[in-house]
Amino acid sequence: MAKRARKRYSPEKKAQILAAAKAQGLTANDVKKKFGVTPVTYYSWRKKSGAGKPRGRGPARGNAGLDSSLEKRVQARLRTILPRIVNREIDAYLASLGGGRRRRG
Repeated sequence: MAKRARKRYSPEKKAQILAAAKAQGLTANDVKKKFGVTPVTYYSWRKKSGAGKPRGRGPARGNAGLDSSLEKRVQARLRTILPRIVNREIDAYLASLGGGRRRRG
């Protein structure tokens, strides 16, 4: 299959296509059918324009509404509790294997 000639779009035309796609709720394949712009190109334009959706889980929410002093107290308490919980779980697992308790140095 022969390659097509590369088509260039003016910044105004790109903005027009992006605006139409957003207003009409078009997918990348819809944009390809309607405007002849490949999905890769469409996503590239959208990313460069700042209109793209962020990937992943989004920004970390941090303290989820806790004030900073309470958050610090919770973190400190977790630092003291978690090692004990982990050690108990490891000991229980080793005991289930028949190895008994492990030595702590």
